[in-house]
Amino acid sequence: MIRVENVTYGYGKTSVLEDISFTENEPEIIAIWGRNGAGKTTLMKLLSGQEKPNKGKVEIMGMAPYNRSEAVQYVCYMQEDHPFSSIWSVKDALRFASYFYSNWDEDLTQRLLKIFQLNEKKKVSKLSKGMKSALQFIIGISSHAEITILDEPSNGLDASMRKKMYQSLRESHEAHPRLILLSTHHIEEIQPLCESLVVIHDKKVLLHETIDEIREYGVWLAGEKIKIEKILDGQKPLEIYELGSSVKVMIDVPYNDEWKEIASLHGLSIEKAKLQDYLLNKTEEA
Repeated sequence: MIRVENVTYGYGKTSVLEDISFTENEPEIIAIWGRNGAGKTTLMKLLSGQEKPNKGKVEIMGMAPYNRSEAVQYVCYMQEDHPFSSIWSVKDALRFASYFYSNWDEDLTQRLLKIFQLNEKKKVSKLSKGMKSALQFIIGISSHAEITILDEPSNGLDASMRKKMYQSLRESHEAHPRLILLSTHHIEEIQPLCESLVVIHDKKVLLHETIDEIREYGVWLAGEKIKIEKILDGQKPLEIYELGSSVKVMIDVPYNDEWKEIASLHGLSIEKAKLQDYLLNKTEEA
């Protein structure tokens, strides 16, 4: 479905992405995670054909998407702050979207409008940040595009509305499988939805693994400093807290029976680190 091969991109003298490569061929939900400024939005613009790589190849359904309508017809890209017309109402935005996407699901649109309590008559320019995010999500999901790209779709939504969004996303994907790329800061919330995770850091793809593989990593060990230093044997921890002779460290290993046994033998406590904390520390280390 999508292929990124040795892609480099920059604005003028500013490099944004350098020699990145990854491929996704299955109709799965893929999370894209990275710190602010890592290049996530630029990657999504390249995939949607809004930008052209300086070097390398970007392919959608075997075609370069830049300036190619037969390729971008397969893509729905909803930006974090999508540039709707200032004179459009919610109904206008949905109507024009339905003209553009051949697989548009009007029944789903109407159900989602009720779920998010979005008034069709209201001007888009008058919507709160959360309600505009809801509108962007509705368009993205209702498009049924073979490749749907959602940039921070839950921005501005409270926990209750985010939960409804994730449930709607899961149900829609189960009913109509397609490739959905989801950029978000709420990685802990969306990980149950996702099959894979792409981590962008320092202009490159730092990680591209199944979510099950990545979330196994990141372990907290706590106990006597001398015992932990012996176990680490010079390995640098991702994070460390010291309190007198005791210490708590996060290490880049899988949370498995082997490490549970090591901790038990040395009289140390062990627990799994949250995925968000692990990724923050992993990118800090990198």
